[in-house]
Amino acid sequence: MVVGICYGETSLTEITFISDKMPKVGEYVTMEYDGKKVLGMIENLIRGNDSLNVDINDFKAIQKISRIGADDNYIKGKVKILGDVNDNLRLPRTPVLPGTEIRLADKEVLNEIFKVKNPIKLGSLVNQSDVDVNVEANPILSRHLAILAMTGAGKSNTVSVLIDQLLGYNVPVFVFDMHGEYKDAEFPNGEVNVIKPKINPQYMDIYEIKKLVHIGGNSFIQERHFRRAFKEAKKMLSDGVAPSNNFLQIMYDILEKDSQVEGSDKQIVDVMNKIDDSMDRYSNIFDKDIGNILSNIKKAHVNVLDLSQVDEYVASVLVSHILRNSLQRSKNLAHTGNKEDLLNNSVFFILEEAHILAPNKRDSESKRWIQRIAREGRKFGLGLCLVSQSPKTVDHDALSQMNNMIILRLVEPEDQRHVQSASESLSQDLINQLPSLNVGEAIVLGLMSKVPTLVKIDMFKGRRHGDDMDIISYFKESVKKEEEDLKQKEQETLDMGYDY
Repeated sequence: MVVGICYGETSLTEITFISDKMPKVGEYVTMEYDGKKVLGMIENLIRGNDSLNVDINDFKAIQKISRIGADDNYIKGKVKILGDVNDNLRLPRTPVLPGTEIRLADKEVLNEIFKVKNPIKLGSLVNQSDVDVNVEANPILSRHLAILAMTGAGKSNTVSVLIDQLLGYNVPVFVFDMHGEYKDAEFPNGEVNVIKPKINPQYMDIYEIKKLVHIGGNSFIQERHFRRAFKEAKKMLSDGVAPSNNFLQIMYDILEKDSQVEGSDKQIVDVMNKIDDSMDRYSNIFDKDIGNILSNIKKAHVNVLDLSQVDEYVASVLVSHILRNSLQRSKNLAHTGNKEDLLNNSVFFILEEAHILAPNKRDSESKRWIQRIAREGRKFGLGLCLVSQSPKTVDHDALSQMNNMIILRLVEPEDQRHVQSASESLSQDLINQLPSLNVGEAIVLGLMSKVPTLVKIDMFKGRRHGDDMDIISYFKESVKKEEEDLKQKEQETLDMGYDY
């Protein structure tokens, strides 16, 4: 089906066309010239009328002209060149010939485009629901992914569909679950393995615990006392002579004993006070009787770290602890030269609320290790997925390392600019489409897909929490129940012989 004709000057990357029909933004088209069949994507459309392209300020005059000049309407558009269909989508070295017809791409051509070796089925084309959109799994795992959307645009559904598809390949997925959405979820392709937010202090470094105790980087004397108590407490745990399961309590007891020595430094008491304050809030995350938290990760499972009951400080410590240990373990395995062991310890990390864990304009311990995994993880089999409904507040360095993106509806201009600055392949025309996406529709681009794609994401077939609460129905039903209870009590009173 012919949808337009190229006109004006053309280039190797884009062409303009004019049409008497109305195609749709996001549709794929083909152009045949110079022995090539070139695929393109409609990125922009405008409508106009030659009779009304003048400065007319009279409403009645415009009304009359619009009736007379109805046949003067035209449609113009812009097509982004994607590559030669018959040459593995390589960009052509010659521009399209002006006057070339533009045709809607055949279903057979599109099916071939979305045919990949290790498919992850995200959904179907927005404009052609009979064409499935499959992306390649390996680039997602090795080159990272960002899933970005405003609240209510379908982000959680997209994450669930992705997880379920990865489970089909027995990939160990690890979700940092900030709101408890996934701990009771059910996935058709695998099971959920809930991991408690607890750490064996034997596997923690001093900086992680110092973060919890709020000892600043310039408190050199306090840090010296803290470091000494930390080392002694770790040794007691290692030797099996620790009097308590509470690591902070052990440190506190060591410092308390030191403080009773005549002439001891008064700052020891300051450190004790900080530890005592932290014990009230954070001591429940320590457990010397569990192993390394990484040993709890199961293959072919969604490994969910439930962070819904901890505050931001604890979440940051837990995230940094797990990412740091994962990277160190993988680096150690890489040095052995045994690639099978390295792959056996591969993990795909999904970070919900990435703007909290990797904030753009402030530092945090979790942010530092998220950046490290984003830069180095692909060399050691560690994949990363950043999920956020506030892209503008996600660390730019980490976001720019995400070589794949699934972007659902974004309305906020600052969010759009931040995402565009982090992605080389997100054009201004595609950015302009983000506010008009419906719930569940997304722009997919990056190494996982041969071409930028407008996708209608599949509905997740399992079960999860996290949907909006039906507040109105709750209160309607609660009032109704109260009225029924009142009538029942009145009836019971009447049955007992009492009268009002």
